[in-house]
Amino acid sequence: MANDERVPAAWQPILDDLDRRHASARAMGGAERIARQHAAGRLDVRQRIAALLDRDSFVELGALVGGEAQLPADGFVAGAGTIDGREVFVGAEDFTVLGGSIGIRAHAKRYRVAELALQERRPLVMILDGAGERAQNAFERYPRSPNDLQVLARLSGFVPTVVAILGPSAGHSALAAPLADFVVMAAGACAFTAGPPLVQSATGEVATKEELGGSAVHAASGLAHAVAPDDAAALALVRQYLAYFPSSAWQHAPRRAASGRFADAAERRLDAILDVIPADQRKAYDMHAVLRLLCDGGEVLELQPGFGRSILTALAHLGGEPVAVVASQPMVRAGAIDADAAEKAARFLAIADAFHLPAIFLADTPGVQVGKAAERQGILRRAMRMFAAQSGYRGVKIHVTLRKVYGVASCLMAMNPFDGQTSTLAFPTGRIAAMPATGASDAVGADDELRRQLAESEMVGVYRPADGGSYDDVIDPRELRNRILYALRVAATRRDEAPAPVARYGVAP
Repeated sequence: MANDERVPAAWQPILDDLDRRHASARAMGGAERIARQHAAGRLDVRQRIAALLDRDSFVELGALVGGEAQLPADGFVAGAGTIDGREVFVGAEDFTVLGGSIGIRAHAKRYRVAELALQERRPLVMILDGAGERAQNAFERYPRSPNDLQVLARLSGFVPTVVAILGPSAGHSALAAPLADFVVMAAGACAFTAGPPLVQSATGEVATKEELGGSAVHAASGLAHAVAPDDAAALALVRQYLAYFPSSAWQHAPRRAASGRFADAAERRLDAILDVIPADQRKAYDMHAVLRLLCDGGEVLELQPGFGRSILTALAHLGGEPVAVVASQPMVRAGAIDADAAEKAARFLAIADAFHLPAIFLADTPGVQVGKAAERQGILRRAMRMFAAQSGYRGVKIHVTLRKVYGVASCLMAMNPFDGQTSTLAFPTGRIAAMPATGASDAVGADDELRRQLAESEMVGVYRPADGGSYDDVIDPRELRNRILYALRVAATRRDEAPAPVARYGVAP
């Protein structure tokens, strides 16, 4: 710090020393290690935080942790800043300092930033790029202190939690990911309980980091909700995800103003939907095309697209209102719900309900997956986990049967009447039954007359349940968006109520 004539002489060396200490904390692992990070196509830790947050909004905490040991920030940069003007807390591992490993001091800092997120009711973003527990911790005396994973678990359902995995993440570091609401991985990033050397030592199995826990592995395993091509794209997805959520469960999510590419937030007929959804039940179609027509600006953030692919879970805006969408995907096994799809939907619904998002169910499914493989994968229990999440949903629920919904899948997709729906609708092509007529006939050994009666009953479609009050209305498909917007307006009085965390009772299946 240059001498300032306005500073008393006695203060100058004190302030100079403070500046030196802060500059050392910001130096990360030094120019050579930072250059290697950049050469690998990765941002350094402070560039990552700058890319995540609004310009010049970051206020660091614990910057001088590790200073006495000459370990800048002890390899973990933490603090607070804003995303789209809303405060968030952030903690980021610095791979250039001892491989981003977690030292004793960094443990306390990790706990501190998570504790503040809960205490001040703000989202928490963790950026992972580290080797897990630092080996040298064995040489230090462990203080009696809480583990940061404890407070991360307690954050669930109270504030949104996000993890961006932007490099190798092992052991304790990687354990933060499954505790988070949303996990995005950059291409080339990895996450595993133990890295290749330890795996080979323990089991004899030889695997590369990518084979063990690369982004392709975790897109399929369900750990990663999204995969991005690089650091900047991953951090942009974090910003996009948080835009759908309130800062905490004590708030409602912010509405989005109708402007720019989202100027179409008002009512409009979906004339093109008749070209997307075939009237012929035997023909498949891509539900993504329906969502692009339905949602504001055609913008949809799909979560876990590579896992449980027969159901789509997505965030979108309808009339400016953030919504959670659970939709059948007829392109995958005709939309039959398998164990992974049920698990994906159940967790998605739990998170959406915790933060008071309306849930939109778009059903076109022949039922839950059947067969030996399905039973071994636990389809009964996992399907009922989805049902419990749906039935226990305390937010707004809107169901639409597009073409078919058979058996218990109707319950999973919120069609079952008198279960808290604001609106239950169907297209005229919809069919609903305990099971398809052919399967029902075979199951009971039906004669020709009974087979004919079952087939005729199935062909009546949704008009018979509509006659009994199971549907509020059978609608022209082109009115899909307008009828959902109407239901959201009917339920808008819920925003007049003071929101609070959703109480959970019972044990999930």
